Amino acid sequence: MKTLICKRPGEFGYEERAIPIPGPGELLLRMKMLGICGTDYHAFDGTQPFFEYPRILGHEISAEVAEAPEGSRFKVGDLVTVSPYFSCGKCIACRRGKTNCCTDINVFGVHSDGAMQEYISVPSSAVVPGNGLSAEELALIEPLAIAAHGVGLAQITKNDNVLILGAGPIGLGVISMAGTKGAKIIVSDVNENRLGFCKDKLGVAHLINPLKTDALAEIGKITGGDMATVIIDCTGNLEAINSAFRLLAHGGKFILIGLQKGIIEILHPEFHKRETMLMSSRNALPEDFDEVISSIKEGLIKPLELISHRVPFAGVKESFAGLSHTDQSLIKALVIFG
Repeated sequence: MKTLICKRPGEFGYEERAIPIPGPGELLLRMKMLGICGTDYHAFDGTQPFFEYPRILGHEISAEVAEAPEGSRFKVGDLVTVSPYFSCGKCIACRRGKTNCCTDINVFGVHSDGAMQEYISVPSSAVVPGNGLSAEELALIEPLAIAAHGVGLAQITKNDNVLILGAGPIGLGVISMAGTKGAKIIVSDVNENRLGFCKDKLGVAHLINPLKTDALAEIGKITGGDMATVIIDCTGNLEAINSAFRLLAHGGKFILIGLQKGIIEILHPEFHKRETMLMSSRNALPEDFDEVISSIKEGLIKPLELISHRVPFAGVKESFAGLSHTDQSLIKALVIFG
């Protein structure tokens, strides 16, 4: 089978490898489609935390079951996706049901080789039934589950003013999932194409480009003088994060989905007087996958609108650098196998 390896920052190479042999409790999957996410771009650029080379990237999976052992709940040909967070099941986080932040977590495509290959073998417990969704929809479940997890932590209600920082793929997922809660949604991004996408495709009425307008004054206009009761960062940009604390209402919540390597700076009196909850959101839980699949089937979110680029697997090596430094038209790219 053909495998694409990120050998070092900025360098991909194809190799021929044997099709993996599933171990006990594993399923062999044939890749159908693969979403490219910010983690993959950052790994290629050499800016992704918790990363070692060489590595096979990819964890936003749409696949079909290639082999199923007797007694499996799956059969050959089933369309599936994968929850790519393999946890130990023993640590304090796992014992408390927070397998998404296991102390020894192994994220497929980050800590171990991932899905930029024609076949993969993964624990059957991590395989999520497609439940009638298309192959393209299944390739978008994982990033939407990350969004659903962050939105769930924020406990958004219809009375909230929710400021979402960053309208990349995760941010767009957060916009979609938060929109199902009935809250007022405000989106901030410096990319005018993404802001236009939020308006035209997601129906977001309140958009801010912090390079062109005073975000504090603009949010005050939108909310009638209040600030954001919930801020969710999807940028992973240190300047954006540090600048956003002043935009948070008293009693508000700040959820960090985006990840960066720097030190967050907080002016303690301003943070303290707001009685602010600051929380990181890592990966997703099985119930987040279930929520996303249900939301798609009920028509509450429409993930296919996010896809802007489709790349054949054989062309990823040549096109990846262009995608990672593309013009503003990129929303979400899928790798197509077969």
